[in-house]
Formats: sequence, structure tokens, C-alpha cells
Amino acid sequence: MLFDLKVDGLEHIPANGGAIIACNHQSYLDPILMNVRLRRPLSYIAKAELFKSRFMNWLLRSVGAFPVHQGTTDVHAVRQSIQRLREGWLLNIYPEGARSVDGEIGQMQRGIALIDRRAHVPVLPAVIVGAFEAWPLYRSFPRPGPIRIRFGPPMNLANLNSEQLVATVDRTLRMMFDELRGER
Repeated sequence: MLFDLKVDGLEHIPANGGAIIACNHQSYLDPILMNVRLRRPLSYIAKAELFKSRFMNWLLRSVGAFPVHQGTTDVHAVRQSIQRLREGWLLNIYPEGARSVDGEIGQMQRGIALIDRRAHVPVLPAVIVGAFEAWPLYRSFPRPGPIRIRFGPPMNLANLNSEQLVATVDRTLRMMFDELRGER
């Protein structure tokens, strides 16, 4: 209610089977909002620092999150991602690796390619607009404001090398983001 959340493209979410949902990262709200209208649970990759307190560790794990050590090739996080995808989970990945500092889409990291090239699952592009304005990086608490999420059709990226895969995800997310922002 606080965010007048509108979600479209839900018809692109497969009813079963593993898939990566690759989304831009605007705020702390993103993982929560991504799951609000889905009929399937999401699994998340979250930075390891968030798991340090006992309460946050419990909370994050209870909503399907698992840690990744950023800035390195975290083999355990990659294996955990592949395992969950093979078990049929939807895995929410933020290819930028961190929240946006200005509301725009940042540079994509190669982690999505590491996971998808081994898991061989569809990648569903998704974009969020308005979450940065509701809860930017520099604010302590969120404020009400309209937020929109759009899911795009699944992409089969199996025939692409890592650079092509990352470039395709980057291009698709930027196009969808500009489109959704223009409609707002």
C-alpha cells in the first residue's frame, strides 16, 4: 500500500523449473518487492556481511537467501546457486552486484554468466523503477512512492560466451528500464 506497487509480465514466470530472475538493484526493498506477486518462492543471493548478526542470518535464510562474498569468485555461492536452480528454484540475481547509487543501472558483473553457463536455465529479465526514490542508498528509512516492476520473457543464453551473456542481459535490462521509466 505504501508503494502503490504495480507488477506486469507475470505471465513470463514459468510455473515450475529453475530460472534466474536478473534484475536491476535500486534499494533494500527490491528482494521483498520482487516476491510480492509471484506464486513461487524466490531464492536470493545476498552479500555475506548481511549474515553477520544472528537475527539477520536467521531472517535472510528463512526467506531463501544465502551469502556470497563479493569481490571474489565465491565458489560456494556459485555451487549453491546451481544446486538451487537444479532443484527448480527461481533465483533472484542482481547482476550489478550492489544497489544503485543514483537510481540508474550500474555496470554488470560476470557472476550471472558463471552461474547460467553451468546451470543451463532460462534468464528472465526484470526491472524495478521507483524503489530508489522510495528508499535510496543514503536514506535510513523508506518513504511512500509508486514502484513498478516488469518481468520480461525468458531468454535462452546457452549459446553465448560469458561476455555476450553479460552484454545481452545488460542491454535487455537497460532497454526495459528506460521503457518502464518512460511509462511512469
